[in-house]
Amino acid sequence: MKLSHQLLIGIFLLSSCTSNKKYMKEIQVTNDTTKNHDLDNNDNFSPDGKWLVYDTRTNAGGIGGNSSIERVNIETGETQVVFNIPDNHNYGPGVGAASYHPLENKVIFIHGLSNCTEKNPYMFWRRTGVIVNVGQPDSPIYMDSRDVTFPYTPGALRGGTHRHEFRRDGKWIGFTYNDAIMKKLEDSTGVKWNMRTIGVANQQHPVAVDKDSAGENVNGTWYSAVVVRVTPNPKPGSDEINNAAADSWVGTSGYKKPDGTMQVARAFIGSVRDKNGKPVDELFIVDIPDSLNVPGQYGPLEGTPESFPMPPKGTVQRRLTYTANSKYPGCVGVVRSSPDGTQISYLAKDKNGIQQIFSIPPSGGEPVQITYHDSNVQSGARWSPDSKSIIYIWDNNIVMCEVSDIPFEKRFKRLTPKTSEAPSNLVWSDDGATIAYNRSVSAKGEKDQKQQIFVIRLDTKK
Repeated sequence: MKLSHQLLIGIFLLSSCTSNKKYMKEIQVTNDTTKNHDLDNNDNFSPDGKWLVYDTRTNAGGIGGNSSIERVNIETGETQVVFNIPDNHNYGPGVGAASYHPLENKVIFIHGLSNCTEKNPYMFWRRTGVIVNVGQPDSPIYMDSRDVTFPYTPGALRGGTHRHEFRRDGKWIGFTYNDAIMKKLEDSTGVKWNMRTIGVANQQHPVAVDKDSAGENVNGTWYSAVVVRVTPNPKPGSDEINNAAADSWVGTSGYKKPDGTMQVARAFIGSVRDKNGKPVDELFIVDIPDSLNVPGQYGPLEGTPESFPMPPKGTVQRRLTYTANSKYPGCVGVVRSSPDGTQISYLAKDKNGIQQIFSIPPSGGEPVQITYHDSNVQSGARWSPDSKSIIYIWDNNIVMCEVSDIPFEKRFKRLTPKTSEAPSNLVWSDDGATIAYNRSVSAKGEKDQKQQIFVIRLDTKK
C-alpha cells in the first residue's frame, strides 16, 4: 500500500530525533560534462512529475549566450531539446530561466530579441517570454507584446520580462520587468530610472502592435500589465520603493480575504529607504484585479516617454514587514507562499544576527520565525504541496523542516550530507514525492565544473 505524502514526511521528520546520519539517496540524473543544466530556482517539474526543464547557460555567457532549453526524464536520464536557437551568439538572442506549465505540456522561458547584434545585445530590457508546446519547437508562442514606439499600446510592455511563473491554474503568468524607455530616460538624464519592477499577464486577448523598422516591437498572445509602482528616490521612512524583485504567486488560488473571497496576489521584496535614507529591503504584497485593461489612478497602463507603465485599477500594493528600525534590518531571498495561501516565507536575521526563515500572513501581522539554526540559512524555502513543511539549504545540506509549534530540534532533518559546496535551485514536485536541485560537478580529470541535476525521492517505494 502506498504511504500518503503527510505520513512519509512525518516518518522522515521523526527519524531526525534518532539519527541525522540517515540521509536520503541522491540520484544524479544529468551527466553531460560539456554544459550546465541550470534549474534557476523555477517551477521545473512537468505536470506528471517525470521531467525537469532547464537551460544550458555558461558561467561566462549567461542567458544571452545560451542557445538551448532542454529537459531530462528523472526516471530514465533521457534528455531532449525543447527549444534551440541554431545561430545564437554570445550577444544573443539567448534563452534561459525555463518553467513548466502546471497543467499542460508547455514550457515558458526568456527569449532575447531576435534583432540582437554585438552593438545592441541581449539586455534585461531587451527580452520577452516565449511559450513552447513540448515537441513543437518550431512554433514558439510569444507571451508579452512589446511596443517601444510612441504612442505605446495598452496591454503591451516596453522592455524585457524575466523569470516567468505560471499560477497553478495556468491562467496567469507573473514576471519581473525592466523598461527600455526608462533606460533611455536614465541615459539622457543621469537619474536612476532603469529600475526592476513586477508585471503579470493573462489571456484577456492578444495584443497587436505596429511593426517597426528596427525589429524592436513584438506581437504577443497574452495581455500584460505592470502591477508594482517604483520611484527613483523613495521618501525616507515611507513605503515607496525603487526596486521590486524575488516575487512569487500567493497560494495556488490566491489568499482568503476577511470577507471570505479569494484574492489573486504576488509577494515580493521591495527596496525602501529608512528614516535616514539608507536602503532596506522589505516584504511586500500586491493584490491584482481580475481585469488588467482598466487604467488606475496613477497613469496610463502603457506609460509615457517620461513615466513607467502604471498598474491597472484595483491593484493594491502593501508593505508586510517593518524591519528598517530593527537591529538587523532587511529581508532577502526569493519569497514563497504556502500553497494554501496562508503564509509567505522570506529570509531575515533573527535577534542574534543569524539569517533564518520567517513567515507572515498575506493580510499582515506579526512575523513568525520558522528556523532557529546557529548559522545562516543559505536559501529561501520551497513549500510542500500540503503546506506543512519546507525545504531549504543550510550548512551546505538540504534540510526539511515541519512548520509547526513543536520544538525546532524535533522539526528539522538533514536530507543530504554536508558537502564542500552547497547545492542550489531547490524544486519540489507537485505530488510531494521528489526534490530536485543542482550541484556543481567536476568531470574526471578536469577542473571546470558544470551544474548537474540531482533528485532525492521521499517516497522510497518509487
